[in-house]
Amino acid sequence: MSRRTGGAGNGAPKTAVAQEPSYNKQKDLLSSTKGHFSLLRALHMADYITELNGFCGIMSIFSSLRYCLGDPAEKANLYLALAFLPFGLFFDFMDGRVARWRKKSSMMGQELDSLADLISFGLAPACVAFSLGMRTTLDHVLLAVFVLCGLTRLARFNVTASSGDIPKDASGKASYFEGTPIPTTLGLDALMAYWVSQGWVLDQVPLGVWFQGSAFEVHPVVALFLIHGCLMCSKSLHVPKP
Repeated sequence: MSRRTGGAGNGAPKTAVAQEPSYNKQKDLLSSTKGHFSLLRALHMADYITELNGFCGIMSIFSSLRYCLGDPAEKANLYLALAFLPFGLFFDFMDGRVARWRKKSSMMGQELDSLADLISFGLAPACVAFSLGMRTTLDHVLLAVFVLCGLTRLARFNVTASSGDIPKDASGKASYFEGTPIPTTLGLDALMAYWVSQGWVLDQVPLGVWFQGSAFEVHPVVALFLIHGCLMCSKSLHVPKP
């Protein structure tokens, strides 16, 4: 999750003056009924970088689907699905850097950032987990809860980033995250990549299946996603910003 609104939440006049003209121009373009490609012209450079983050997440999802449709012994698409996600993190980091460098940020950029993060660090890892073999009904429910935790965490971030409730440092950025940031799901991605390298997929998923043949059939490793979702939504867990 890039910090594209760190300065805006402080209410500092200097930051507001630097950002207000670009924001008004974007707002005018978005509300314009004349001209062609007004939406594309309204996007800042940082917004296009955010779109690349979303692109990586979408391509990861497609790669997971291609694995499910192909030969289970051929794991190239699984590796590809996992490989797209660190690139998503790179673009997530860069969009904030570019926005601060160009002194251009907006509410649209903030919303784009959250939506791209949800795809790349919420939905895409859940799709990889499904492809690996977490395919029971209860697996699906718990993976859905994980994605919804990410959705809720991002919505809370958007609210608190501009509310002033979180202490700010001298530069106007919040001094800590409430709950773990959603890009920390890359830790789960790294773990799944190790499983794939060891051939622990489908029937060989670590710890096997519990309650097989019942309505509560579940892969216990899916609890890692549930725990991570709870950590993302935690109010009391404060993660210092680097």
